[in-house]
Amino acid sequence: MELFYYTVFGGLAAIVAVLELSKNNKDRINTSSAFNSFKNSYLLVYSLMMAGDWLQGPYVYYLYSTYGYGKGEIGQLFIAGFGSSMLFGTIVGSLADKQGRKRACVTYCITYILSCITKHSPQYKVLMLGRILGGIATSLLFSAFESWLVAEHNKRGFEQQWLSLTFSKAIFLGNGLVAIVAGLFGNVLVDTLALGPVAPFDAAACFLAIGMAVILSSWTENYGDPSENKDLLTQFRGAAVAIASDEKIALLGAIQSLFEGSMYTFVFLWTPALSPNDEEIPHGFIFATFMLSSMLGSSIASKLMARSALRVESYMQLVFAVSSAALLLPILTTFLVVPTNVKGGSISFAGSVQLLGFCIFESCVGIFWPSIMKMRSQYIPEEARSTIMNFFRIPLNIFVCVVLYNVNAFPITVMFGMCSIFLVVACILQRRLMAIAEKPKTEDWQLKERDTETEPLNI
Repeated sequence: MELFYYTVFGGLAAIVAVLELSKNNKDRINTSSAFNSFKNSYLLVYSLMMAGDWLQGPYVYYLYSTYGYGKGEIGQLFIAGFGSSMLFGTIVGSLADKQGRKRACVTYCITYILSCITKHSPQYKVLMLGRILGGIATSLLFSAFESWLVAEHNKRGFEQQWLSLTFSKAIFLGNGLVAIVAGLFGNVLVDTLALGPVAPFDAAACFLAIGMAVILSSWTENYGDPSENKDLLTQFRGAAVAIASDEKIALLGAIQSLFEGSMYTFVFLWTPALSPNDEEIPHGFIFATFMLSSMLGSSIASKLMARSALRVESYMQLVFAVSSAALLLPILTTFLVVPTNVKGGSISFAGSVQLLGFCIFESCVGIFWPSIMKMRSQYIPEEARSTIMNFFRIPLNIFVCVVLYNVNAFPITVMFGMCSIFLVVACILQRRLMAIAEKPKTEDWQLKERDTETEPLNI
């Protein structure tokens, strides 16, 4: 493997180590032992859940191809997964507010385990069922666990700022360290031990089962709105009204959809961007490098959120602007670097520049996750948290399905340009969110001033 890859990985690892070891009292939030115990219990479960997810990711496409399915059929399977997340996942995820978040988390484990079991069958219909189950599980993963955490955190009377600590650690571990270890472990199962492409899915099912046992034995149940007189349609209508009547919630949903839509598009595009002429690139090692970049971002986020004077709404504007610039690099290198038509070989100079830009984008992803979680905990009402969070994923899933369906219809530079524009829009919306988030305080102060001036003196 080329020295370039080791240099990038080593440099990122050194920066992460320096950031973590150099944290002082300003970068740390003083917490209680009861909170630390609660936080560590959640992080254990969240890491097990993410291990079950990350183990599957690199081998889904590969498994389908070993069963003899072509690009078109595999694309349909992926579209089915995102479509399922949009339709069935929204319904199942929304039930968490009424039926209980702990129960929804257990449902995630069972649904994803069943999805893993379907991978043993080469039959297309069975694989399609597995993708539908996986789509439902994805919706639960990105709504039920966070909803349970926020409700339980508040129920136990912990300080609101401590939530940011749990969020940043969850991303550092679940989307960083666990992803790297899961990738390496999957590689050992498939290549070193030669257990076949189904082995990572069996391992994922084991991790999910362990996590489910921990949830059943140690978590308490909490609800959004458990009232008996509210059916699912009423719940949906209430969530829609909340989004339509509160501009902050609507802006938050739009920002999340724009960023995540760009992020998922990037997942499909980074391989052809780095190897346009079939260059030999170490996909697993590059994936681990991206996850290390995400760890770097979450480490930076924990430092930023530890400062109570610094608002998330403020620094996220810069994060969106930087991520937009990072995804412009494939377009810039097309015009500024002389292209090569030599097939095969090692990564080109343009590819190396793009890889560095993609690492910057992944660092922005690492900052984005705990920051958006923090903003969701502030703006989304508790009684409909899971429902609203799943509503946010509807435009995202529609967008990803459209991109997957038309991925070969547009040049790769057009796709990256579209993502860059989306991120610029997200930056503008984030600025608007910051402006209206500050407005109520100003208006309240002005009202109090006016009331004080007009209040009659009692003599």
